[in-house]
Amino acid sequence: MTTLEFSRVSKRYRVRGSGHMLALDDVSFTLRSGQTLALVGQSGSGKSTIAKILTQLERATSGDILLDGKAIPRRGRALRRYRQQVRMVFQDPFASLNPSHTIRHHLERPLRLDHVVPEAEVEDEVRRLLERVQLDPAGTIDRRPHELSGGQRQRVAIARALASRPSLLIADEPVSMLDVSIRLGVLNLLAELQRESQLGVLYITHDLATARHFSDEIMVLHHGEVVERGPADDVILRPQHPYTLALRNASPDPDRHFAGTETIA
Repeated sequence: MTTLEFSRVSKRYRVRGSGHMLALDDVSFTLRSGQTLALVGQSGSGKSTIAKILTQLERATSGDILLDGKAIPRRGRALRRYRQQVRMVFQDPFASLNPSHTIRHHLERPLRLDHVVPEAEVEDEVRRLLERVQLDPAGTIDRRPHELSGGQRQRVAIARALASRPSLLIADEPVSMLDVSIRLGVLNLLAELQRESQLGVLYITHDLATARHFSDEIMVLHHGEVVERGPADDVILRPQHPYTLALRNASPDPDRHFAGTETIA
């Protein structure tokens, strides 16, 4: 079992003319293989800062990030191996794929860089990845991102994240830019892949309804602080913090949120 520990992490940004801004304040959580943890909060709550720190696009001001009890590396081959285990699906499927390259190129690249399979098996692995995310390889592999729908592009982005065979997946608002009609299909796909591969998933969202649908546990972030956490149903049905209650009241009814949203694209 892979375990990622985010221990008492704070992050301060230097702001010109006004000193520092505290983006994260003593935040702790643990993510394990086979678990889905939702990180919920509005814009500016610190969610994306956590994702950037976990992927080492940003460095924490203080605190520890441990993978299986060892501090995550900051450079070189060790960092590359860490990033092979912890992969990210970005919010914007329109921006996360290079429009100049085919889908084949997007999936071949991590396979080759991380030496996932022998060169002779790369083509078959690309097709297998597309099938795993419920895309037809023959109709997808040689197309470019602009020739696909938003939902199809996000499926390709998920396939690319899975190409390196990670243990943990960070999904940063993975359906927020998709049409409502196809969000459930993408979330169900992520849930199915999580179960099949026993992935640990950190699901970052502002939407309590999808967090309850998709996650085992929910952690609520407000102004960089964790204000509530617990099993998904407990947090949604019996919120203890006023901010969580406000988020719940601002969200669609969870039981109606996905009504009529079975379209797959």
